[in-house]
Amino acid sequence: MKDICLLNDSFPPIIDGVANAVLNYAKVLSRKGVGVSVVTPDHPEYDDSSFGFPVIRYPGMDMSSKIGYVVGNPFYADTMKIIKAMDIGLLHSHCPMMSNVLARELRAALDIPMILTYHTKFDIEIRKAIKSQMISQLAIKALIESVSSCDELWVVSEGAGKSLKSLGYKGDYIVMNNGVDMRRHTAEPELINKVTSAYNLPEGVPVFLFVGRLMWYKGLKIILDALAALRSQDVDFRMVFVGKGQEEKEIISYCSSRGLDNICFFAGPVYDREELAAWYSRADLFLFPSTFDTNGLVVREAAACSLGAVLVKDSCASEGVTNGVDGLLIDETAESLAACLMKTIDHPNIMQRIGKAASENLYLSWDDAVSRAIERYEIVIDNYRCGKYPKHKRPVEGYLSLFTKMMGV
Repeated sequence: MKDICLLNDSFPPIIDGVANAVLNYAKVLSRKGVGVSVVTPDHPEYDDSSFGFPVIRYPGMDMSSKIGYVVGNPFYADTMKIIKAMDIGLLHSHCPMMSNVLARELRAALDIPMILTYHTKFDIEIRKAIKSQMISQLAIKALIESVSSCDELWVVSEGAGKSLKSLGYKGDYIVMNNGVDMRRHTAEPELINKVTSAYNLPEGVPVFLFVGRLMWYKGLKIILDALAALRSQDVDFRMVFVGKGQEEKEIISYCSSRGLDNICFFAGPVYDREELAAWYSRADLFLFPSTFDTNGLVVREAAACSLGAVLVKDSCASEGVTNGVDGLLIDETAESLAACLMKTIDHPNIMQRIGKAASENLYLSWDDAVSRAIERYEIVIDNYRCGKYPKHKRPVEGYLSLFTKMMGV
């Protein structure tokens, strides 16, 4: 197999769920002897030499304050020259925005197939970023056009595919689950103590945990309102939020207004994987009432450390989870979450039981996930050679102009 070229709008040092997925794809492909390169927007003064595979960076605009990462210029000529000189057999885009524009240009230039993995509900991000309904609708239309342009579409959950269909996507898709880069284990007590000792977490008191971006659409108001309801009944517990986000100050302020200051803690982002495992190992239950996430990798990270999760029923994050067996499913309300937490506090064996089952049933390693992808790469390359995919138009510069307007530049 020729080299695989992975493209995404975010990559370390920027850390988000998709950047983590691309990094792990590249690591596993390289470890399995498959040639791989990553193409991503430039980041000032970042050293890529430690990765062990080529990282091609190209100029872009810093949109961190709006969307959390740098947006690359997909029409940068020098990038095209570098990639054209490489022995690439397949393009795998992980973002339907600028990375996909570049992938489409490269497909036309190199005559090779292109896969897109749809990780995130971009329509929600678009509507949040754009105040004009007319422009947001145009942007969503461009999003669907971009998604429809790939030779094969992968989604990280069935719910992600259904979300695209509801926006007007007419094509087919394949569910290709992401893995987790956390091994199955419980962190050593010494490390747990080192990581968590700065916080008031008494033994015998339930500890609830959230890991992810601190954004309201992650269901954080549901969490805080449910915890306030428990507090009003003098229930003793602790809550830890690990992560950061654009709405962090608002969320902390709301937490304070609900009288949760001395029992809710905001630990900030944790980038070290063993330290993050220490948090998963210390907690008794993982709270993730998000209907935004298309996959919820953190749920499977928690499962790796035998930590069960509370999820909204019928959400993408709850796919494959059986209520009362390897997870707890609730309605998307604070009342439903509060009732669930009260039951588990009264019957703590529930938390241990679902955590053990989650580790057995939900865990998926990146090795297994990428092995499946490699098998599919071979099929896509063969299908492309046999002419089984329709010919697609190249993106036009108006596409770039539209996304520039969308991001408020």
